[in-house]
Amino acid sequence: MKYDVIIIGAGPGGIFSAYELVKQNESLKVAVFEGGNPLEKRKCPIDGKKVKSCIGCPTCAIMSGFGGAGAFSDGKYNITNAFGGTLYEHIGRDQAIELMRYVDEINVTHGGEGTKMYSTAGTGLKKVCMQNKLNLLDASVRHLGTDINYVVLENLYAELKDKVDFKFRCEVERLEMIGEEGTVVQEADEKAAACQANGGAYRYRVHYAGGSDECETCIISVGRSGSKWMQQVCEELKIPTSSNRVDLGVRVELPAEIFSHLTDELYESKIVYRTEKFEDNVRTFCMNPYGIVVNENTKGIVTVNGHSYEDPKKQTKNTNFALLVAKHFSEPFKDSNGYGESIARLSNMLGGGVIVQRFGDLIRGRRSNEKRIEEGLVRPTLAATPGDLSLVLPKRILDGIIEMIYALDKIAPGTANDDTLLYGVEVKFYNMEVEIDQNLETLYKGLYVIGDGSGVTHSLSHASASGVYVARHIAEKRK
Repeated sequence: MKYDVIIIGAGPGGIFSAYELVKQNESLKVAVFEGGNPLEKRKCPIDGKKVKSCIGCPTCAIMSGFGGAGAFSDGKYNITNAFGGTLYEHIGRDQAIELMRYVDEINVTHGGEGTKMYSTAGTGLKKVCMQNKLNLLDASVRHLGTDINYVVLENLYAELKDKVDFKFRCEVERLEMIGEEGTVVQEADEKAAACQANGGAYRYRVHYAGGSDECETCIISVGRSGSKWMQQVCEELKIPTSSNRVDLGVRVELPAEIFSHLTDELYESKIVYRTEKFEDNVRTFCMNPYGIVVNENTKGIVTVNGHSYEDPKKQTKNTNFALLVAKHFSEPFKDSNGYGESIARLSNMLGGGVIVQRFGDLIRGRRSNEKRIEEGLVRPTLAATPGDLSLVLPKRILDGIIEMIYALDKIAPGTANDDTLLYGVEVKFYNMEVEIDQNLETLYKGLYVIGDGSGVTHSLSHASASGVYVARHIAEKRK
């Protein structure tokens, strides 16, 4: 098949690219390739009873499929340039915020009606944080919840399915640039020079199991789980990249009442603490009031995450959030994701998956066991293996997390209670940052890289906004 535009990846970036493309020009022939399943087939078999841990499905229902990894991660759309990526560096601060608000409008009109928009504007909690050496970042956040986010995605798919060719369980194996007569241009330098000289006259061919399709314009939106594939594409086409980071830490679970004064007003509070010992930044991430802790499987590596529901009937008595330490690496080391993977694999080796430990046991230098967990006041929402996180996480990172817990205890007394649960490890993998211009286009005309797969965005709202931005640019060029 020959398409006007092929989008690789059906996460938020890919979905909003497709949405805006057909909105701007319904005559465009658009295809979306996705390695995972359609939304209705994204069912994780873990039920906590018959299946208690990851069984290594061929495609992880949590990490891939229509909606991407964000489909089951609480549906939080933060409208801010303070965190979530550096999209504003490419398209400008005002336009980035404007596009995030546009995405919010689409979400609200596609099932998100009645959900609440939270904001840090005018809160007195910022002063309280500053008085305790904590920095509360400014943001507005729309909380859809995993259940309402699912409805929004259902409605978006229903609107798009007759206008766009969706190809599920169709993982793209490689990407080629082809000449005007259908021949593959071999050398990367030749590709760049020829493409630039001919104003983007070359086409792109995507190969998958059993076939290949071509397009004039290709949008890559593979998310964090596609980081290795993205790196391979950049190496083959000699697209410049720069080293990025990996975030390592734990997911904290505690009684919802302890953080209720923060979550009732802000829902998600992004708080940063600079440790006294190493001057590392530790931050809260993905806060889920009355939520649950879940497994994630990224190419066989099991890590931990969390989400919550808008429906009170599905809520729990606990709040969970991540505490993450960002590690940036300098020369000669370049494989930051490999570093994170090695730590996650160590956790999997020791615990058969995710490890859980009481904070009190960690401080006392002993592993948690089932008896201590059972006797604690916090009922775990994930069936994880009791163990010792000090055998997994590097000392510097663990020291920073412990410091942060004591710092949070000053603004939310009870955070440092013995029975607070720590799940590990939580790892946020980031792409190498791909060199793209102000249009999010690579050195090859017609080849765009958006979303978290670009290394530029790190959130649902930024990824979605990048998709809208590129779609408008492509539509404008075709007028």
